[in-house]
Amino acid sequence: MKKSERAKIILKELKKLYPSPPIPLDHTNAFTLLVAVVLSAQSTDKKVNELTKKLFKVADTPEKMVNLGVSKIYSYIKQLGLSNQKSKNIYLLSKLIIEKFHSLVPNSFKELESLPGVGHKTASVVMSQVFDIPSFPVDTHIHRLSQRWGLTKGENVIQTEKDLKKLFPISEWNKLHLQIIFYGREYCTARGCDGTKCLMCRTLYPNRKKKFICKKP
Repeated sequence: MKKSERAKIILKELKKLYPSPPIPLDHTNAFTLLVAVVLSAQSTDKKVNELTKKLFKVADTPEKMVNLGVSKIYSYIKQLGLSNQKSKNIYLLSKLIIEKFHSLVPNSFKELESLPGVGHKTASVVMSQVFDIPSFPVDTHIHRLSQRWGLTKGENVIQTEKDLKKLFPISEWNKLHLQIIFYGREYCTARGCDGTKCLMCRTLYPNRKKKFICKKP
């Protein structure tokens, strides 16, 4: 089976399973989504949602976040990994959004990635989910499944993103990255599937007998 044929099967099946995938991180506006994505690095969405529920009640704008200060921000998110650095980044990016972008979350990759704690993946999530600009954020689930499904050699997330963008129509990117994430969490998990167990892996590689070893990003 050719790579392009596998891509068509994946797209068709994921559309059936997840016709309207929701954004996993709870938010109320562009700013709170940006903050939530920054906080989600090396943390689960479930834990982030649990902690931001209280944080966003008191600080859902850059001004309110700056008024909280670093130590207060930390008190809300201290259960997360890298919480010390994240609290500083959230404070500094809020300050920069006020000073440089008139309190509005910027809508370009260059400007988003100029903010503290915001890398290409975080910027891609905001661009796709807030501004509806075609993007393909690659997280650990997408990187893992893209390798298992033979869509990329998986050298790094940058290469994975390039390979996926070549394979799938640009009109599908914003929804597809969420569909892959949900499938990876529900069926093709890191420990629950080794490339031979879930329906998608068996459909794409019916003759695969050995465990598939994924390269970490």
